[in-house]
Amino acid sequence: MSEPLPLTGDDEFGPEPPAEADPWLEAAEDGGPPQPAPPLVVATPETSIVGRASAVALWGLTGKIVSIEASVSAGLPGIDIVGLPDTSVSESRKRLRAALAFLGTPVATEHLTVNLTPGSVPKIGTGFDLGIAVAVLRARRTISADDTERVIHCGELGLDGRIRPVSGVLPTLHSGLLAGFDRFVVPAGNASEAGLISGIEVIPVSSLAELVNLYGGALTVPALPPVIDAAGPAAHSPDLHDLAEVQGQEEARFGLEVAAAGGHNLLMRGTPGAGKTLLAQCLPGILPPLSDTEALEVAAIRSLRGELPAGDALDHRPPFEAPHHRSTASALVGGRRPGTVGILSRAHRGVLFMDEAPEFSRDVLEALRQPLEARQVHIHRAWGSMVLPAAFQLVMAANPCPCGAGMPAGGQSTCQCTPMDKRRYRNRLSGPLLDRVDLQIELFPVSPADLRLGGDQEASAAVAARVRAARRAQRARYADCAWSLNANAPGAWLRDHFGMRPEVLRGLDRALETGRITMRGYDRVLRVATTLTDLAGADAPDADRIAVALALRTQET
Repeated sequence: MSEPLPLTGDDEFGPEPPAEADPWLEAAEDGGPPQPAPPLVVATPETSIVGRASAVALWGLTGKIVSIEASVSAGLPGIDIVGLPDTSVSESRKRLRAALAFLGTPVATEHLTVNLTPGSVPKIGTGFDLGIAVAVLRARRTISADDTERVIHCGELGLDGRIRPVSGVLPTLHSGLLAGFDRFVVPAGNASEAGLISGIEVIPVSSLAELVNLYGGALTVPALPPVIDAAGPAAHSPDLHDLAEVQGQEEARFGLEVAAAGGHNLLMRGTPGAGKTLLAQCLPGILPPLSDTEALEVAAIRSLRGELPAGDALDHRPPFEAPHHRSTASALVGGRRPGTVGILSRAHRGVLFMDEAPEFSRDVLEALRQPLEARQVHIHRAWGSMVLPAAFQLVMAANPCPCGAGMPAGGQSTCQCTPMDKRRYRNRLSGPLLDRVDLQIELFPVSPADLRLGGDQEASAAVAARVRAARRAQRARYADCAWSLNANAPGAWLRDHFGMRPEVLRGLDRALETGRITMRGYDRVLRVATTLTDLAGADAPDADRIAVALALRTQET
């Protein structure tokens, strides 16, 4: 047997390689002074900083302040974004990399980490691009300003470094203002929208290089035009009409005036062509203009949808929404994801008109019940919960039967619907829903006499003047209350305020005892009677006005 090979070194795998010459030791051996070992380079706050900026994560019309942190570290080149971002936020790293390369400051050899805190709040949308870019450039020392964390940033970054407009700027600024911020950077295309809020400093920018220079940097601003047009659904203008166009229908015109004066919900039943849709489209023209606070609420909802038109003034016209009868309950309520607004919230401070109301699905109709009482929409989804405003005035139109010919003008009817068909058609509007409707008006077909002998009809301007006078009386009466309209006043408060005697309420009490109305209906009749009082300029509702209000509520064919 052969002997094992002898080991020639300390390592069984072979001799150790000769040690590499140390120039520091050689210098000492040559007689020179001893040299110290070179110090290790360790990252310190002086050599590495954390860039910071602030943004707002919208949750409906409310927002949560998001602190954006960025740092440069060793590792493979790339950009990591953490803190519960959605896909659109995660993709901002690609837009940021391309924009910085276009501006001459590439990040090809660096590893960047971006943290969005608090991490428990979902971040959705491209509006975080600008804040992420500022934090990254501050971490790279391209920006020398150290107060970027005290500024709210909002904007989408283009591949050429330009800042594109985004939706939701108005609620973003409002949320930041409530949180104590007073400086905001927004895209130039959202400058007019941001100008609707007073008491803050708004810095509109059209390019990232422009903002970097404002923060003490030195980048060349590309000679490119600013992006002005915001991407989003175009705002629609509803078809509105004047009451002078309505022929006949005196009772319906009176009911519309009462509804406008007190903010009451209205149901109109009548044959096709009787004027139900025309009357509903006249309602916004006789409603008082919105106050500045109400107009700002409406503008915030439109901003969230990207429908706010460019301009320096608030739109004080009440909104008018008329959804198709095939609309789903999800479209009506909204909230498919944070930041989406349904039809009910779009009608906030305005009118929601549901033409052919029995043709809407039962889910849609029943979804109206809670918002009509609470004047809010409570949304509960897998991603969380939120509350959206929905203080709208409901107007519904319906035919008397499925064929629509159940109310003849001259006593002759071509309706062939069976009693069961009519009952089934009416029952599509459930009792609990109708219990929340203050006025029910019936419209018969317009006759030739209405066309020839009607004369000039009263225009919307004259009716609007009476409505404004009634609204002024309500504001004075409810000056110290949480509500401002008769439609929202509690019945107990009205009975106590007016000191109604039993003889005044006798007819209403009898209707409650016989089951013609519920307790909710009892209070709503009092509200309508109070509106009739305000229109007449009287001091308190009397028995006659309560009887008229009861007839307007319980009228049936």
